[in-house]
Formats: sequence, C-alpha cells, structure tokens
Amino acid sequence: MLFSSIPGLPETKSKLIQAIRQDHLAHALLFHGPEGSAALPLALALSTYVNCENPSETDSCGECSSCQKAAKLVHPDVNFAFPISGSSSKEDEIEEKKKVDILKIWRNFVLQNPYGNLHDWAISSGFERQMSISKAVAKQIIQTLSLKSFEGGYKTMVIWSPELMNSSSANALLKILEEPPEKTLFLMVSHHPEQLLTTILSRTQKVLVRGFHDQEIISELLRRELCSQTAAQQLAPLADGSLREAFLLAEDVKDENTAKVRDWLRVCYSKDINAICAFVEEFASLSKENQKTLLLTAVNVLRECLLDKSQLNQLMRTPEHERDFIHKLATNVLTTDKINHIYEKVGDAHYHLERNANPKILSLDLTFAVARILR
Repeated sequence: MLFSSIPGLPETKSKLIQAIRQDHLAHALLFHGPEGSAALPLALALSTYVNCENPSETDSCGECSSCQKAAKLVHPDVNFAFPISGSSSKEDEIEEKKKVDILKIWRNFVLQNPYGNLHDWAISSGFERQMSISKAVAKQIIQTLSLKSFEGGYKTMVIWSPELMNSSSANALLKILEEPPEKTLFLMVSHHPEQLLTTILSRTQKVLVRGFHDQEIISELLRRELCSQTAAQQLAPLADGSLREAFLLAEDVKDENTAKVRDWLRVCYSKDINAICAFVEEFASLSKENQKTLLLTAVNVLRECLLDKSQLNQLMRTPEHERDFIHKLATNVLTTDKINHIYEKVGDAHYHLERNANPKILSLDLTFAVARILR
C-alpha cells in the first residue's frame, strides 16, 4: 500500500516520511485511532516505504519489485501477527500450522477491507470463538525476527489488535521490544490502546491517527464510484470519520432516508397506531446496516435542527433541497429540550441495535418514546 492510496491525513504522512528520511524512526510504533481510521493502511504504507528501492520525498515508487510484493502483502521481510480463535493450544506446531493456514485469508481480508475491524475479521475468517494473540504466536514473532532480512532491508512485524495479547504473550515480547535486532520494525495497530499493558505502551512511540474529515470521505466514495455526489454528501456526516462505516452505508444507501425520518416523526406526532405498526414492520424488514443508517440519519436531522434553532446555518451539512423541512421541524415542533431527549433515545436504540436487539421491539419502543416527547 502507498501513502497516496490513503485519502487525506497529509500531516501524519509527512511526519512519518520525515522521521524515516532523517533517520529518527523509532523501532516500535503504535498506530492508534478510532475504528474505520487509517491506522492499518498507514502501517502498511510505512512498511512499503522503508523497503522501497526508489522512494521519493513523499511516497514509495510503487513500481520496484519490493513495492509490488508489498502491494500483494507477500514481501518476505514484512510479517504479520493477528488474533485468531482457538489459540490456547499448548503445542507450538499446531499453533504455527493455524497461522500458516489462515495467512492467505488474512491477506485477502486486508486487501479487500483495510479499514475493517475485529468483527469484520471474525466474519471473514469464520472464527466463532473468542480471538486472541497467544504466547505461541509471540514465540513465533521472536523466532521470525531473529532471522536476518531476506532482501537486506528492514525486518518488519505488523501486529494487528495487540490489545488481544494475553499477559503471557505480551510479557514474552518485552525483551525483543526493548532490544530488537538491527533494522527491525514493530508496527502495532490498535483501536483500543487503553487495553494494552503499560509495559508494552512504554516501549512504543505513539502515532495518533485521526478520523477522516467529511471531505476526505466524500472524495474516497466518489473515487471508488460507490455512490453519487449527493449521496456521498449525505453519508459523510453519518460515517463520523470512519471509512469503514461510510463503505457500509454506501452499500445500502437510500436517497429517501431523510424522507423516511420525516415520515417517522410525523407518525410519532400523530400517534396513529396503524401507521406505527406499519413503520415497525418496514423497519424490521430492512438490513441491519440500513436500520443503523436510518437511526444515524435521525441523529443527523436532530443535529441540523439544533443548528437551525441556533442560527448556525454555516455549520449545517444538509443539502439545500432538504433545509425547508429541517427549518419547519425546528421552528414548529421541536424545542431544544425535545431535541436532546429524542437524541438520547435514538442513541440508545443505535447502541442496542449494534448488540443485536430485536428490531421490532426496539423500533416500537423508540417510536412510543419519541411520541411521548413530541406530545
């Protein structure tokens, strides 16, 4: 992966490249940021850059044999460690066999979904049990890094989700983290660095990877031709800085989402039982991602109403053709207190939906709760 293939983040890319060119790169880096950020892509781009045969001042060349191998995740000096299930086996041979068998699946997962999270990896790999990075994997990391570089460059170990190392596996890596062989790089990628052992954190240099800006998400959605310009502008604020979320929303994008929220609020206000039941049935028939999209659209509508009431139109993200509805809703129906109460209810519904709540019960409860607030 090249730095140029990652949208935005010019400040982070520049700091990494400057550290390499000035020979100030730490031997152990911890890329951490929210889910859907470019933490893993940046680690992969860095591993490509340090071994590139003809690097420029801004990126790898992308054409040399090293870059071509790195693009396919088959560079012999770039190794990976990641959580797998059933990793409590006491036999290293069995553990290593699992790692080899799963490596092809891992490469496909990263190439297709570099912004994915642990849930995506579990689905892609077929793991059902709890995943972890075991002590046997830690021993394999040490053994791999004890070998010399195959191509004379950096020997790199990319550890994805290191917070899933148990205490035994984490402690096994402490010595090599503190005193690594020459030209060795540890690139850890975590979305929950607070769960890492302090002994691991103290031995790494932190690289904070921010979420994407709305315009960066819009540009990437359009570059990949995943949706129209209008849809991209609607989805970017809903994604909240996460490209993973933006891609999922783009798969199920519906241009009438705001209209559906408008109709739902009208149903809540009227307390029409038949209309409420019809909405509940329609909501339950949608895919889970589409259900989440509607709730996130409702959150965005409430945000826009609050900005309209505060006369902060310059901060509004709603397209011009939908602002009349937002203005009427904010002026005639919603007070600031009502907006806050509905926001809490919708936020709770989204939280429970992600944890597999029954969509019919959830949407019925939410609709009655909002109806009480509105009336």
